[in-house]
Amino acid sequence: MAMAQRFGRTKNIAKRSKKHLEEALYDRLFKEGGSDVSVRQQLNQFLKSKKRVFKWEVGDTLNKLRDRKLYYPALKLSEYMEKRGMNKTVSDQAVHLDLVAKVRGIDAAENYFVDLPETSKNHLTYGSLLNCYCKELMTEKAEALLEKMKELNLGFSSMPFNSLMTLYAKTGHPEKIPAIIQEMKASSIMPDSYTYNVWMRALAAVNDISGAERVIEEMKRDGRVAADWTTFSNLASIYVEAGLFEKAERALKELENRNAHRDLSAYQFLITLYGRTGNLSEVYRIWRSLRLAFPKTANISYLNMIQVLVNLKDLPGAEKCFKEWESGCATYDIRVANVMIGAYAKEGRLENAEELKERARRRGADPNAKTWEIFSDYYLRNGDMKLAVDCLEKAIDTGRGDGGKWVPSSETIRTFMRHFELEKDVDGAEGFLEILKKVVDDLGVEVFEPLIRTYAAAGRTSPVMLRRLKMEKVEVSEASKKLLEAICVE
Repeated sequence: MAMAQRFGRTKNIAKRSKKHLEEALYDRLFKEGGSDVSVRQQLNQFLKSKKRVFKWEVGDTLNKLRDRKLYYPALKLSEYMEKRGMNKTVSDQAVHLDLVAKVRGIDAAENYFVDLPETSKNHLTYGSLLNCYCKELMTEKAEALLEKMKELNLGFSSMPFNSLMTLYAKTGHPEKIPAIIQEMKASSIMPDSYTYNVWMRALAAVNDISGAERVIEEMKRDGRVAADWTTFSNLASIYVEAGLFEKAERALKELENRNAHRDLSAYQFLITLYGRTGNLSEVYRIWRSLRLAFPKTANISYLNMIQVLVNLKDLPGAEKCFKEWESGCATYDIRVANVMIGAYAKEGRLENAEELKERARRRGADPNAKTWEIFSDYYLRNGDMKLAVDCLEKAIDTGRGDGGKWVPSSETIRTFMRHFELEKDVDGAEGFLEILKKVVDDLGVEVFEPLIRTYAAAGRTSPVMLRRLKMEKVEVSEASKKLLEAICVE
């Protein structure tokens, strides 16, 4: 039987022959959970088994892997099935190009595109490469490729223009988007809901709120594209950011009406937006609706609600909600506790913050970097530099939850260095730098200039300071260079 015929069989899993997998490929890959490690293990077992699989299953599995951002196993599966003789359509090649870009980088994706047969270089593969450029914020390459697509007179949809508009929005050039809209109209390319939503956000970014409202009216006149959840959530966010709370609440009411399927993220969005309008009663009303729809309420929902209440300065309400969560949670989430720890610290209630930190630890939730950052900020505000530095070091040593480095913000670093300078505390500054070196490779001028001023203010000398600056490749200001003349004496 020919390969193409074998991959084209009907989707009747119950009638599989023993030559094929006994369960659907995607079920097999996810049967031990959806983590990257377990999926890779199951994929390796499948590849070693030499079992056959239907082409439609490969496509469905690739879509599920991409949806879960499991790009490496998706690429491995795509490549291996091609080696086993699975014929790729141009659509499959476009997906493969996107996976190559995500796993191996844009250069590898370009090479893959160049090596494609000319018959495969159509609007799908060109569009995939364009989308890769846009995601990598490569404006010049994206614009040049779109011009090339126009020269080749490829059949256009709204998708490549949507990609370019998203690129302009992300790179801080929303003013370029209306021209793209006009070009689409001139070329009779019909906008979709994504087009309208990006256009609306672009107008809001340049403070053209009435223009954003006109986009909604144009959508209604269009008739093909109905305003959806994204449209009204964008509109509500735009009104909130502009301080137009009455209009925001009307848009939020429209959103509520559209949440017929009781989507959890929709409830959380509504709570956040009502919180930003300052409407506490509406926040509680939506929370009650969420609790009715989801009696087993997730940690993330409590986290969102408690944060909104803290932002609205309803600390008693936040404490009540926290106690409710704490009494029934299956897993004690330090992120939820951190919201209350931060609220207590901000109110100067250090004893409450410390007690909650220890209670969380007893429940199996050790302090994370955010916990230690909260305490460091508290001690920094209250002038206890030793404890502030100690907590900051603990945050750095704890690291991020994903295993990455936790790095203090530039503002935090400046605040510490400013204090050492005012106190003429050279030893404190140098000790702080040693801690920073654990996670910061290049300390930079924003650290060394205050360090130089601290040495000068304290009347201390450092014969090796010039050498340190040279090793760190730091170029300081003229004012700092003058101070160095007095500092760098033998």
